[in-house]
Parts: sequence; structure tokens; C-alpha cells
Amino acid sequence: MSLDAGENTVSGASPLTVRRLERDDRQGARRWDAWVFACPKATFFHRAAWQDIVSGVFRHPAHFLYAERDGMIEGVLPLAHVRSLLFGNALVSLPFAVYGGVAAGSEAAAQALENEAQAIARRLGVDHLELRHFDQRHADWPTQDLYVSFRKAIDPDVEANMRAIPRKQRAMVRKGIKSGLKSDVDGDVERFFPLYADNVLRHGTPALPKRYFRRLFEVFGQDCEVLTVTDAQGRAISSVLSFRFRDEILPYYAGDDVAARDLAGNDFKYWELMRRSCERGIRVFDYGRSKQGTGSYSFKKNWGFEPRPLYYEYCLYRRGDIPQNNPSNVKFRLFIEAWRRLPIGVANWLGPFIVRNLG
Repeated sequence: MSLDAGENTVSGASPLTVRRLERDDRQGARRWDAWVFACPKATFFHRAAWQDIVSGVFRHPAHFLYAERDGMIEGVLPLAHVRSLLFGNALVSLPFAVYGGVAAGSEAAAQALENEAQAIARRLGVDHLELRHFDQRHADWPTQDLYVSFRKAIDPDVEANMRAIPRKQRAMVRKGIKSGLKSDVDGDVERFFPLYADNVLRHGTPALPKRYFRRLFEVFGQDCEVLTVTDAQGRAISSVLSFRFRDEILPYYAGDDVAARDLAGNDFKYWELMRRSCERGIRVFDYGRSKQGTGSYSFKKNWGFEPRPLYYEYCLYRRGDIPQNNPSNVKFRLFIEAWRRLPIGVANWLGPFIVRNLG
């Protein structure tokens, strides 16, 4: 897929070309990831292995685009085509990711990638193209004013991080310590998944399949880990699956037992993750995405993290407004209440058929 040289070159430079990363191109994936790790604008969700995840686990066609000039990558844009009778037809960067969109070293590369994404979107006949960015790129595109991210630097000194936690939340961490809670890093998702599945059921949302979490471990290796908290009797009460990217730690999926609240298990869990990360030389704690006005939003604010808006920008083709496929939408209220009443076995069996189309 060659782009017009007149629109994508500077004086004396070779033309930019946009190409697609094939799923079985291992050498290409290594080139892609080397560029992603070196690009300040790239995130964990720009890594090439997400193509395997969205295509292999969720069966969504992937279009992982990269722009190159003279054999050197200048930008990447991972996309997936999510088509559902219930939730619509979209080209998204990237489903199941809080960040995505274009990561590029030049505006020319960014524009070339977006132009190709729009061409693909029109060819597929989707309702909309969705790009998930940290920073606004298109002031004229509709934006989902719903999500924020929470990121904060980790001090190299463990005790300095403890002192930085606001007083009330710090007291909860100390309560967990006094309760005899302990944390361990697991080599699999066996203790994590039941806690995660029970947690999302209590919130009335479908669970992702267990094979998804197993696959994350397989493709990301040491950059994917689970930390599990146990009570004084050795019973698992809270767990979190995190991603590591460069010098950042991203607690991404979490679950807990109802007993965790009285024992301050969740505060202890995130403190232990921060403490361990500090000792490993990690310097950024990315608390991830939250919807404004929710309990998780307040929880992260209480830890002293400040929200930063996320720009989920939409190019609309066959619809007049932004999709609202999230639990805040009132039309899902009855579904959420009914889902909470399902037996856990039924919810875990049925959930993956639904959630694969939410992204």
C-alpha cells in the first residue's frame, strides 16, 4: 500500500509507505516492537502481540499498520474490526485496551496511518472509526468525554511512596499489614481468575474468558504478572494482573473476595504492587482508566493520583452519534441487574460470547 509521495514527503526525502504487519511475520513483529519500545508516544497496547490476542482469542480481524521510509518504521497503528448485531460495527484502536491510536515519530507518518485507517473503515463499511489517544488529535471529531487515566511517578525510596499516600488511605494500607495480609507473585492465573470473575459478576458485567488471561501470560511472558493477596489463614482474597512496559507498571485487571473490604485487602494489594515495583526500579505507576463519577475513580483519587482526560475520538460514517457501550448507559441497567443474579458458572460460560464484542 504505497502512499502518494507528494503528500507524504519532505524535500529530498523518500516517500512514506504504509504496510500491514502479517500475523505470522515474526521478524516484522520484532521490528515493530523494537520501534514501539523506543517511541515515547507508544504504549504497552501498541505491542505486536495484541494482534495475536484480538485475532486468536476474540476472532476479530486485525489490521496492524505501520508507516516506513527507506526501510525504517516511523509510526504504527493497531486496529481491529469489531462487528456485532448488538453493539455495532466498528474499526477500533484498540479493543480491550485503554490506550491505542496512532504512535508516530512524525506528523506525516501519523497522517498517513490515519488516512489508511479511514480507507479501511470505508472499505469495511463500518459505522465508525475509534482511536484511543492520550492527547487530542482531531478537535473536529466527536470525543467520548467519559474516561480518565491515573498515572504517577514512583519514588525510588519505598518509604517516600508510603508517605505520599494520603493519610486516610495510608491508614487502610497499614490496616492490611496489621491484619496479617501477605502478597505473592503467581506464575499463572489460577488464583486470579475466580476472584476476577466473582468481582465482575457482582458489578453486573460479563467476564472475559480464562483462556484470554492464559494467553496474555503466554505471549507477554515476564511483562505480564499476577500479584495475589492472602489473609492470615492463607486464603486468597484479592488479586491483580499487571502489565510491565519499559519503566512502567500497569495494574490492569483485578478481582477480590467480599472479605477483602473489611481487611483492607485492595489497598494492601496496590501498595504491595507499588512497593515491589519500586524495589525493581520501575518508575511509573499507571492506575489505568476509570469512568468519571465511579467508585474506582474515587478510589484512585483517594490514593493521591490526579485524573487526566483520555481522548477517544470518533470518525462517524453510518451513525450520527458516539456509541455508548458501557455500564453507565441507562439502557443497560436492567441487563446489569439481571446479570448480577446469574450463577457464577452460567455467567462465566455465557460472558465471553458477549464481552468479545464490547472491546
